[in-house]
Amino acid sequence: MKLPFFLLFLLSSFVNAETYVYITDQVDIPMRGDPSIKSDNLMKRLESGTKLELISSKDGWTEVRYQGKIGWVISRYLTSNPSARSQLEKLMQDVNKDNIVLQDQKIKIKSLESEIKELKTQNSKISMQGEKFKAEKEHVEQVYKDALKLEHENEKLRTESLNLKTEIQLLKNSSTIAQEATSRNWFIVGALVLLIGIIFGFIIQRMAKPRRF
Repeated sequence: MKLPFFLLFLLSSFVNAETYVYITDQVDIPMRGDPSIKSDNLMKRLESGTKLELISSKDGWTEVRYQGKIGWVISRYLTSNPSARSQLEKLMQDVNKDNIVLQDQKIKIKSLESEIKELKTQNSKISMQGEKFKAEKEHVEQVYKDALKLEHENEKLRTESLNLKTEIQLLKNSSTIAQEATSRNWFIVGALVLLIGIIFGFIIQRMAKPRRF
């Protein structure tokens, strides 16, 4: 759960450890040399999801350190957690790693299946050789147990992969909902501005008509 931003600043004043904040996934914002909006104090444009070291805050501005440089950004564009896009990229990396592990497990299982088949053939040939047969049988049983264990681990990896895909879909859905809400809010604001313009136009028109005596 995300902490309110003013609580994040309050906590940062009581600890000596480095605290980090992130640019939200709403918009890219500039880092400035001082807490004001002027054309001559622009230092760098920060992309959405950029990780910044928190230093201090005042009057709606936050002092941060990025790549060895200290500057100011508007506080409302900061969050205490990585952006949804950054989390999605990390999840995709984890999924790719799991897919590689899954492929390795499949190759190992296929190799073990071939080994089991070969051992069974040998077992049928030496079934009458007493102790040798017994030793080979025990070997086959152990290989079979290893194969079952690998299959179980493979199934576990498949389940984790499905869970990660579900989490990715949920993040995508959340991002879509946020975009739709933003579009809807802008539409409402535009409609209100248009309505106010019509009302003012009507009032001005009535006031401009000459009075009849």
